[in-house]
Amino acid sequence: MRALNGTFSALGTTVFTVMSALAVEHGAINLGQGFPDDEGPDDVRQAAAKAIVEGPNQYPPMMGLPALRQAVAEANRRFYGLEVDWQKEVMVTSGATEALADCLMALLNPGDEAIIFEPAYDSYKPIIEASGAKAVAVPLSPPDWSLPFERIEAAFTPRTKLVLLNSPMNPVGKVFSRAELTRLAELIVAHDAYAICDEVYEHLVFSGHEHVPLMTLPGMRERTLRIGSAGKTFSLTGWKVGYVTGPAALMEVVGKTHQFITFTTPPALQSAIAYGLRKDDSYFSGLASSLEAKRDLLSAGLREAGFAVLPADGTYFVSADFRPLGFKGTDSEFCREITIKAKVAAIPLSAFYALSEAPHHLVRFCFCKQDAILIEASNRLKAYAKDRQA
Repeated sequence: MRALNGTFSALGTTVFTVMSALAVEHGAINLGQGFPDDEGPDDVRQAAAKAIVEGPNQYPPMMGLPALRQAVAEANRRFYGLEVDWQKEVMVTSGATEALADCLMALLNPGDEAIIFEPAYDSYKPIIEASGAKAVAVPLSPPDWSLPFERIEAAFTPRTKLVLLNSPMNPVGKVFSRAELTRLAELIVAHDAYAICDEVYEHLVFSGHEHVPLMTLPGMRERTLRIGSAGKTFSLTGWKVGYVTGPAALMEVVGKTHQFITFTTPPALQSAIAYGLRKDDSYFSGLASSLEAKRDLLSAGLREAGFAVLPADGTYFVSADFRPLGFKGTDSEFCREITIKAKVAAIPLSAFYALSEAPHHLVRFCFCKQDAILIEASNRLKAYAKDRQA
């Protein structure tokens, strides 16, 4: 038999699948996979139900319902002062991962290079490579995960086509500062590169931090594609509704890639998200403050269990160093041990490295769960730590 696609056939089973299966097998609380355990805002779900009943339920426009594209443009202006032409500069996708594929495939040619920052969301590298390009990783270092500009400058070559930036950053909860982003923007402009900005956690930013879209900085408006996610903003991850904002010249080609990947996204879900994006400021601030409280609750429990907890400025995730507990193995071995013995599942941070040397003493916990679940998980980890000391 002839060989299949080399990029995708070489991929193994994801660590998320492995750890979730292990959690089910041992009856563990799953703080590995990053999705909330509630069902999202009632009024947004009711808007979707109403739209399903009333229709239309046939193909919507390929670029997305006008109502949602207008709402995305309004949100850009409302939150960031970005003026966007909804007809030419906004597109709706079936989730942010599809949006990433659309953007990467639209910009990359075989032989191009794309700079990514590790630890990184695991879809970045395969999509880049499937486009015939090369992913060039710049590793970030704990505990603050700051951008290492000497390494970034060294990563640029004449073949560098784009930089892929995730802020707020999965898996470590880093929100890059305006100063960091300004310097990064200067490098991108100097090398005549593009930026693809994965900003799905844009509204999940905690006290003392500010989300600054790279697109708002000097020289970046015409070379940036900005990706958002209704799944993260409304805790509706199963709906798979994303959106891309970018200059018309880029969006014209991004739209063509979207046309031949999914073509459209369910119209009722689009209609409901258009409604949701127009909710009062109190919804968006309340979402962030609620998640910040959950971060603090789990972080406190982890510290009491003996972990060294790293800062988390946003997202659903907090990272912790398990070495103070006396465990001498790798992060993968530790995650397996606590899933079986403590009945709590987490994700080894090394799973988010594919090209650079990974730390093997950090694990990622997801805190977008009910408070009672977070408390129970903390208690189980405390009991585990106590047993280790006995």
